[in-house]
Amino acid sequence: MGLEAVGDLALHIILSKLGAEESGRAACVSKQLRASASEDPLWSHFCAQELHLSQPLDPHGNLAPSFKACYQSWRESFHMYPWSLVKRVKRCWGKITNWLTLNFPEAQSTLNKGASEADIQELENTLKVKLPLPTRILYRFHDGQDLEDKNRSSSRNGTPVLGLIGGYSFYDKMVNVCLLPLHQIVLETKDIMETLDFSATPDYIVVAASSTYSQKLFFLNCTSGQLYVGTANLLTDGEMLPCVPNALVNSVHDYNGDQQQDAMLLWLEEHGRRLENGIIKLREQENMRSISQFPEEPPLCSTAITSGVQVRCSSVFVPELTDLEDTIQKYYFSYSIRMSLLPEGCSINGMTFNSCQLLSRHWVIRAGDVVVGNVNAEAVIGKYPLLRPGETEFVYESCTPLPSLSGSIEGSFVFVPGRLADSKGRGFRVLAARFPLQLPDYIF
Repeated sequence: MGLEAVGDLALHIILSKLGAEESGRAACVSKQLRASASEDPLWSHFCAQELHLSQPLDPHGNLAPSFKACYQSWRESFHMYPWSLVKRVKRCWGKITNWLTLNFPEAQSTLNKGASEADIQELENTLKVKLPLPTRILYRFHDGQDLEDKNRSSSRNGTPVLGLIGGYSFYDKMVNVCLLPLHQIVLETKDIMETLDFSATPDYIVVAASSTYSQKLFFLNCTSGQLYVGTANLLTDGEMLPCVPNALVNSVHDYNGDQQQDAMLLWLEEHGRRLENGIIKLREQENMRSISQFPEEPPLCSTAITSGVQVRCSSVFVPELTDLEDTIQKYYFSYSIRMSLLPEGCSINGMTFNSCQLLSRHWVIRAGDVVVGNVNAEAVIGKYPLLRPGETEFVYESCTPLPSLSGSIEGSFVFVPGRLADSKGRGFRVLAARFPLQLPDYIF
């Protein structure tokens, strides 16, 4: 049976199965195939399948005259890169930007438009580096964040809170990590290189940072493709930790393969996965919203309910306070405790109360299976939270050092029904279920 006997619908199905490149080749075979391969519904399918586009938008966000023209503009704009890698980077950014649009539009608005090849080349010439392929493409989509509008991007103390990566806080410390634009990478890298002795390894550049009480800096090794974060000893001896498992970083300068993945791409993909799956979420505090790195889902977050009081606990590794040269207080972890009273109130011995107030806490801290801390004290960070049904969680953060890579915390709180000043009964113990302290595979 010749092609003339095949209907248009059948040809459309065949070409859609072949894919965009093979459809382009098939168009050279006959007039009928050329006509079928030029139909815009076919290219709408390819744009949706490969680029996740529901509208014919070109790489600059402009509306193209057709889906076929849209697809061609994407291929032409990124012709110098492996197409499979371009599609992967677009999926990565798509997950992040879709989440930001739905949940955190004020942070989404800080993302810059993509950098040009000339912009990237200028950075490479200035810093004398060669960016890994995945990082180049990441910056072709979005040139970091613009946080220069302090009224839009800062809290009352001037700390940026719209960072793409987010962070954590405890005591007077606040961390909020943003992705730097190319021009700021140049400035930050030159500045830090004057402080650090990187003369033997000039291939490090600063790609993400939090300008806070304790500066947190992320460095990309442009030769290996690994991403590093500075420790407490960064400024004295250049001490850093890898942010992604080394075994996953592969072929970062290979234009011909299809397995290229540097740490920047893996890092952002993992961040997008955590956002999409609700592992990390927004935190709202004092009319200020930011992405919190404290996990919200098990097994990294524990939940216990005792007599109507719910306590949720999780931790995050704090690399910028970590001191690998210290044998006792080597690794630092911040932990977040969220407590609330369920809508039905506080129930004790068959009696229900509409409030309860914290009196004291008890923590057991372990390094591995060894108890390294046993704390009994009044209050939490100097506060005695009063819980009522339906009110938002009371949240407090603290930190602890560990001599080992992993450990745990568990404990309890003593609450009194009613208020401390007007107790309605004896104090009762509320469980804080064990939660892990561990050096993660991905450090943010």
